[in-house]
Amino acid sequence: MPQKIIASLTAGKHANLSDKFRRGSLVELPAQGRLIISGDIHGHRRNFEKLVKYADLAANPDRHLILQEIIHGGPQDDAGGCKSYEVLAEAAELKGQFPHQLHFVLGNHDTAFIANTEVMKNGKEMNSALNMALAKRYENHAADVASAIEQFVFSQPLAVKCQNRIWISHSLPADRFLEQFDFTIFGRPLKVYDIVRPNSAYLLTWGRGHSQQTLKTMAEKLDVDLFVLGHQMQESGWIQAGDNTIIIISEHNHGCFVEIDLAAKYTIDALIKAVRPIAGLE
Repeated sequence: MPQKIIASLTAGKHANLSDKFRRGSLVELPAQGRLIISGDIHGHRRNFEKLVKYADLAANPDRHLILQEIIHGGPQDDAGGCKSYEVLAEAAELKGQFPHQLHFVLGNHDTAFIANTEVMKNGKEMNSALNMALAKRYENHAADVASAIEQFVFSQPLAVKCQNRIWISHSLPADRFLEQFDFTIFGRPLKVYDIVRPNSAYLLTWGRGHSQQTLKTMAEKLDVDLFVLGHQMQESGWIQAGDNTIIIISEHNHGCFVEIDLAAKYTIDALIKAVRPIAGLE
């Protein structure tokens, strides 16, 4: 029956919206404690579980964990349906337990699910694959579960900003769309039209291949020094993508994460040293 998963997703949605560090569509973290940042999860249960175990939020009340893009990928059912909703529900339940320590950032696969637009991964259209798995598992209640998923991912903030001038979001607007990007979007609640192409939440989550000039302009506009992004596949788990930017991915066996001290000042070299392989965690 769907009651448990719907309850977990609904509790997670309310926790996202009531996060005490949230201002509009931006989470602003305090200047103390530690922060663990994941890249795209895409249904990779083992990496998700390792990150959650390592963060140990219950024993570390000043520790924060950022997760992103959990849906679309990972295990399939025997018909080829995408079962990533299971990891998403567990993450949402965890958010309900640690509403001010666990944070999410909206990704392009999330916006595609909300807008019901095609999004490909490994040659498969992932919304169809996810909906197929929901129909197989929940039958006549599949639409109710899909609605709860949509509401949860829509409740996610767009970005996290640290007082030590590090910014975490799924991506940034591509070079050619920078002039039309609305920077006021971070200071207000998200609207559905924001995630539809070519509006600003869409641009934020789908941008790739940023020039150094765009990264410099974004840093000036957002009043930050460094970016930690996801979205762009990295076989090694991470890459330096500019003088002030790294990209991390957490969806495969070489996936990485970043761990920083929220009270410390970072250069790009120090941030690179904070990248760690998930495989090294117990």
